[in-house]
Amino acid sequence: MYRRSTAAALLLAAALTLTACSSGGDGKADEAKAKPPASTPVPDPADSSAPPATPGAKPTGPVLPDAKLTPKTGSFKPNEKAYLSGRVPEKMDPAAVLQSGQEACQRVERTAKRDKDAATGAVISGEIPGAKDAIPHLCPAQKPILDAAAKGFGDGTRPAPAPGTYRALTQNTACTWEAKGKDGSVLASGPESAPKAGDKITATVPAGAAEFTSVNCSAWIPA
Repeated sequence: MYRRSTAAALLLAAALTLTACSSGGDGKADEAKAKPPASTPVPDPADSSAPPATPGAKPTGPVLPDAKLTPKTGSFKPNEKAYLSGRVPEKMDPAAVLQSGQEACQRVERTAKRDKDAATGAVISGEIPGAKDAIPHLCPAQKPILDAAAKGFGDGTRPAPAPGTYRALTQNTACTWEAKGKDGSVLASGPESAPKAGDKITATVPAGAAEFTSVNCSAWIPA
């Protein structure tokens, strides 16, 4: 009886050993088979170091000659051809370049309809890319906005500002400014008192100012 029990135990142990071997021993092989292969991450376009092209900007490389500025269907108007001249990269569809200019005009028109100061400030700051080039050809009705923007300057530090009084194109109560001389001394600053919502903010740049700095003021035009 004892011998039969011992033999049965030995047979059971052998069977267990064979089962373990056929399953990969410690189970790592099965785990490796079940685990999906690591995937290669897809690069995010936002991580690209190359700066995006500015809509409406003239390319630095070869461009299509004016004779080849033709859409796939129909034809361009004279003002559209004038806008596209020297602005279409050699292997690009002229219609795509024209569309970027038209979109810039649409943004200026929509903004000016609500607030002309906001539209002028957006052109000065470059918030509407390509607007300065598009307006003369594609939406000449907005030239007053462009003319006003040409006389202004944006937020930040402006060296050698022309003396005079300027108006901020914002009603932001956090707008502050100062004018400094060549030695770094503050010649003027403001606002003198905290502006209230809706107040017009002005700055007077004295003669001899070496730089004018503003923060949270959007942009400035002559008052």
